[in-house]
Amino acid sequence: MRSKKLANKKISTSTQQYLDIAEIKEDCVVLKDGTLRAVLLVSSLNFSLKSDDEQNAIISAYVSFLNFLEFPLQILIQSRILNIDGYLARLEKIEHEQTNELLRIQTADYRKYISELVELGEIMTKRFYVVVPYNPVSDGKRSWFKRFFSVFSAAGEVKLKQAEFFKRRHVLYQRVENVIGGLNGMTLKAVVLDTQSLIELFYNSYNPEINNREKMVEVNQLRVET
Repeated sequence: MRSKKLANKKISTSTQQYLDIAEIKEDCVVLKDGTLRAVLLVSSLNFSLKSDDEQNAIISAYVSFLNFLEFPLQILIQSRILNIDGYLARLEKIEHEQTNELLRIQTADYRKYISELVELGEIMTKRFYVVVPYNPVSDGKRSWFKRFFSVFSAAGEVKLKQAEFFKRRHVLYQRVENVIGGLNGMTLKAVVLDTQSLIELFYNSYNPEINNREKMVEVNQLRVET
């Protein structure tokens, strides 16, 4: 009887309350404890193909980068099956626009070949991210009890005043610029994920099985419940 009642009971609790993320705005992730995060998408390099001098220069730049850091960083490597839906859609458009019948058939065969190659081979793609944090109150200066209970009293901290938010964001992006400069010294390129890209990143991370079937809409088309 109890299980039947539970089955008929309407579930009103949102899974969002179990996440540490309070909101995503102005190219920042705002956590429930009031701290901010910026996420960088970073390029890769093939270290083994570099010459000895280039390898030594990269290692030296990496050591300097680590010595420069005064705050923690998170490095995330994400592996996903290669998604070429956009490329296949462009090929299909080219195929329909072909006036030459032979070229149209060749384009169709090529599109089919690429699609089957990726599907059968399960070709993976890797993306590298660096997460830059900003905590206005250092955890080292907070007691364990304050850090613990801040998780449960998050509602009062989430809604930052606009002026306070932009003040924290300014400090965060000063760190971001320094991190990008350090990565450039290792011949790595980095770009900051904007609001739309951040939403897509977390959506794909928490929904790895359905993100290929259910695409995210543009951020300005999202309906947000308040």
